[in-house]
Amino acid sequence: MSETSVRRLNWGCGLSPKPGWINSDRRSYEGVDVVADIHDGLPLADDSIDYAVSVHALQEIPYAGLLPALRELRRVLRPGGVLRLVLPDLDKGIRAYLDNDRDHFLVPDEEVKSLGGKFIVHMLWHGHSRVLFTHDFVEELLLRAGFARVSRCAYKESAGPHAGIVELDNRAGESLFVEAVK
Repeated sequence: MSETSVRRLNWGCGLSPKPGWINSDRRSYEGVDVVADIHDGLPLADDSIDYAVSVHALQEIPYAGLLPALRELRRVLRPGGVLRLVLPDLDKGIRAYLDNDRDHFLVPDEEVKSLGGKFIVHMLWHGHSRVLFTHDFVEELLLRAGFARVSRCAYKESAGPHAGIVELDNRAGESLFVEAVK
């Protein structure tokens, strides 16, 4: 199957929809193809997506909603389909904090000067993030949501057969990358 015939979902695309993807967000922005709250279900058929990617969106869902959201993303994936998550990496943030690496935190001094404040504001992304993630925690959630296999990945590297799955990767220095197979 060529990448051009693959059905791929960019879930939680926000203001960054990308051509060649089914762009989905709970808000209607230019370029968003599917406007839906994942908790109400995505208007996509079961087993209809080859792979899905979510970049820095899952952390905006309250803890109690994480499993239902992951199960909904699993539902739309075809058997053997892959979900790639790019999430803020709490472990990287903790290491930067302990190493006194102020440059890791994307919070200007005009907003917060203290290292602890920068760590907190950055990890909670100015109040948008409701859950923090580590590799072991996201792996646990994905397995509980019914995924068969979970792989840690590096920035722009995939554990699976779809080269295009890494196209949306960004924020390498502060993110963790993981793929789960249905």
